[in-house]
Amino acid sequence: MTGALVLGLCGLMALNVPVAYAMLLSAIVYLTVLDQVPLVVVAQQAAAGTDQFLLLAIPFFFLAAELMGVGGTLQRLMDFSHALVGHVRGGLGQVNILSSMMFAGMTGSAIADAAGPGRIEIEMMRRAGYDIGFTAAITGASATIGPIIPPSIPFVVYANIAEVSVGRLFMAGILPGIAMGLFLMASVWWVAGRRRSPL
Repeated sequence: MTGALVLGLCGLMALNVPVAYAMLLSAIVYLTVLDQVPLVVVAQQAAAGTDQFLLLAIPFFFLAAELMGVGGTLQRLMDFSHALVGHVRGGLGQVNILSSMMFAGMTGSAIADAAGPGRIEIEMMRRAGYDIGFTAAITGASATIGPIIPPSIPFVVYANIAEVSVGRLFMAGILPGIAMGLFLMASVWWVAGRRRSPL
């Protein structure tokens, strides 16, 4: 039975059908033809799977990140971070991490974190004379704080699947997220001292 499903999936992908549609079509054929499930039930179950009020938070987090990028909030965030930690050894690296931590508290996504402030941070550090590998490593590592510091998209998805409290998950992510940021900042301070990186 499952062999027919896999065979249908592979056949559709061999015909250059996009993977998402190949999975959908092979699953529908499997359920309606082999399992004799009425097509109406398949459609109802597919719609019910996305009918979750909690999951509306995810596109709104991305919308907030996009609006902040267009509205100039990102640049203000970078300026604020520079005023706080720009004078510390490895200054722009510290700014990179702190602004990623603050942006994570607005979007909850590592991808949005890397795409939003990440572009500005990399350009600033490159112009200041930082090594491009060091710059990319800091930006990539600091973006991973995004799913930890609330509001976190993975926390929302997990809470929806496991039916646990989103608020408690958010509370549980605050200290680990801050600890990750502080450890990254300490690492940048140490590496910048060894490499004599510019401020």
